[in-house]
Amino acid sequence: MIVHGSCHCGAVAYEAEVDPARAVICHCTDCQTLSGAAFRASVPARVEDFRLLRGAPKTYVKTAESGNRRVQAFCGDCGSPLYAADAEAAKTYNLRIGVMAERAHLPPQREIWCEAALPWTQGLLALPKIEKQ
Repeated sequence: MIVHGSCHCGAVAYEAEVDPARAVICHCTDCQTLSGAAFRASVPARVEDFRLLRGAPKTYVKTAESGNRRVQAFCGDCGSPLYAADAEAAKTYNLRIGVMAERAHLPPQREIWCEAALPWTQGLLALPKIEKQ
């Protein structure tokens, strides 16, 4: 599936090919902190299937619990998170689903780091719904 990602302000945009069956939600505390949310949804794209269309992301390198160094790419203007990749020899970019035009067509197929999941995330479907605010 071809996807189109863009930060909130439009300064950085990309196109990539992804396999929707590989979409995932991560509950690790790094993803919570780096996304500013309870979890982060992403889907991998091979490096050769990713193409920047506009701009250049700013990067930050974090060290994972495993010791692996991971590049976090985001817009330097608006701060939208775009992807993560191995800092040494990236073979894939873990693209952030929230910045994709096709995000509604990429439902996560599994959840990882569930031991760090915030307990209240399990009951979100039962909450009252309001269409717009």
